[in-house]
Order: sequence, then structure tokens, then C-alpha cells
Amino acid sequence: MTDLNQLERDLLSQVDAAGDEAALEAVRVSALGKKGSVSELLKTLGAMTPEERKERGPLINGLRDKVQGAILAKKETLAEAALEARLSAERIDVTLPVPEAPESRGRIHPISQVIEELTAIFADMGFSVAEGPDIETDYLNFTALNFPEGHPAREMHDTFFLAPDEKGERKVLRTHTSPVQIRTMTSQKPPIRVIIPGRTYRHDSDQTHTPMFHQVEGLVIDRQANIAHMKWILEEFCKAFFEVDQVKMRFRPSFFPFTEPSAEVDIQCSRKGGEIRFGEGTDWLEILGCGMVHPNVLRNCGLDPDEVQGFAWGMGIDRIAMLKYGMPDLRPFFEADVRWLNHYGFRPLDIPSLVSGLTS
Repeated sequence: MTDLNQLERDLLSQVDAAGDEAALEAVRVSALGKKGSVSELLKTLGAMTPEERKERGPLINGLRDKVQGAILAKKETLAEAALEARLSAERIDVTLPVPEAPESRGRIHPISQVIEELTAIFADMGFSVAEGPDIETDYLNFTALNFPEGHPAREMHDTFFLAPDEKGERKVLRTHTSPVQIRTMTSQKPPIRVIIPGRTYRHDSDQTHTPMFHQVEGLVIDRQANIAHMKWILEEFCKAFFEVDQVKMRFRPSFFPFTEPSAEVDIQCSRKGGEIRFGEGTDWLEILGCGMVHPNVLRNCGLDPDEVQGFAWGMGIDRIAMLKYGMPDLRPFFEADVRWLNHYGFRPLDIPSLVSGLTS
């Protein structure tokens, strides 16, 4: 009896003195482990007479239960103390501004944002994205698009010409993304449904023009593609891009060598208070050019205009970005001013989507 009472006092004292979970685990092993003091006593029960087992069994089992209970209680106490210490060490002064995370400090350039928005809108209509080089041959940039040699329409673009090659031919910095239309029509069979965003170059610079700018063109080639289809596509694009329920558009006759008939498209807007709002008002704003693909262009691509037809359109990405996001001057787009980018840029994780919203 005396040895069990003394053992109980010693073990409970060791449990109480344990300063951390490692020390408590050592006490548990020394008492209840495979070769622990209490476990050794439990092993002796098998060699006892029934009378001894009846007397000593409850005492030894009771000792085990008391030690186990004390260890569990001490473990909870130590866990609470550890949590309190951690909370105290990791305490944050909420009166200070929260540091901005690296992934949220960066900004997406408005041009990149608008290209993503365009891609999301037209992808929903079944369009894919086509790309091509910035340096093009004179043939792809002009001749294949129905600009004859010496035609005055070539002068409309203020082209940047490169030095002549060994054959005397001069390549150009593409004046529009239309050469990609030729590349697409000569490499794919109809039906074709693509948009072509990219950089273009013209010798021009002022508040609304820069020597390098961005365009997006669309091309549809099929057996039954017609102006009604084009009108619907452009209306749906404008509603989605400018995030309005309704738009009113008007098509004015125009001239482009690569389309016939050709038209420029105006969208109805309001200019009250110096702010442009679409879907309301009585003013008009020109936003793009379009038309049916000229039969000569189809022939230059090896397509029979009696079998297939199509339509195309083009617009300035920089221009529609300015219209949508209220930017008064085009030149800061290319000045790499971090202050401007912080003001007009977009958070990198906000990916445009027609489901969650283009600019949510």
C-alpha cells in the first residue's frame, strides 16, 4: 500500500512539474510506457493469487487511471499556454496600414486589359485569336489587300519602310493587322472566324495618334456570311465591351480597298459634363470601320468569291480603351509612368470574364 501511494505522489509531482509537452511525454513513457513503472506493476497481476489480485488489482488500475487523467489534464493546460504565447508573439497592430502583397502591387496595362476583354467577348461568340509578325512584305501589307502598285491609297498610311534587301524589295512595319487576314485565309480553309489583335505602325504623332499603336480586326469567311451577321456581331460586342444593355449604331458608306461595300460605324452616346456615356444621348461617335471582304482579296488568297464570302472590321484598341476608361491623351500609354499606370492599371488577378464581369 505504501509503495503505491508513494509512486502515485512521485508520478503526479512529475506530471505537475512538466514544463512542456516534451517533458510531459517523458513522464508518460516512464510511467505508462512499455517498460514504465505502472506498466511493470500491471504485469505482476498475472502471477498473483486470486485473493492478491482481488486486493491489488483495483489499486494498481486506479493508479494507472489517475496518472493518465493527470497527464491529459496537464497536456490541455500546456496546449492552452502555448496558444496564448503564440497569439501574444504574433499580435498585429491593426492601427497600422496593412502592407500590400506583392501580387496586388503590380498593375496590368490598360492595353493588355482591353485585349483580354476583347478576347473574352469574341471567344464567347466562337472566335479564335490569330497573330502575325510586325514586319511584313509589301505584298501582304498592300498588294494582297487590293492596294495596286502606285495606288494613292498606299500613301494614306504614312508607312515606315525598311532598307531594301538583296533583291531590292523593301519590307514595312505593318500599317494594320490586315496582313494576318491574308495569312489566315491562305493557311486555313473556310469557315474562318478569327480576331487579330496586335501592334501597328504609322508615321503620325499627336494627342490621339502615336507612331506605334494597337488594332484589333475581325474576319469571318463562310458560304453565307453577310452584313446582317456582321451588324449583329458588332452590336453584341459594343454592348458587352461598354457594359450597357442597349446600343444604337449607324453605318455610313466609306471606302477601304480591301472591302466592298465598306462602312464606318458610329455609336450613339452622350457627352454631357465632358463625359462620354454609351447607350444614351443624341450624339454620335465613330468607333470602327468594316465591310464585306473584296472579291479581289478572296482571289488573292486562292478562294473563289462565287463559293465563299465574308466580312471584316477593324478598330483601334487604344482608342476604345480611352473611350471606355476616360483617358484624355494617348501618349501616356507609352511613357512608362508608374503613377499613370497605378491610376489607370488593373489588378493582375482580375481576369476579364463575361460571367463575373469584364471590369469586376
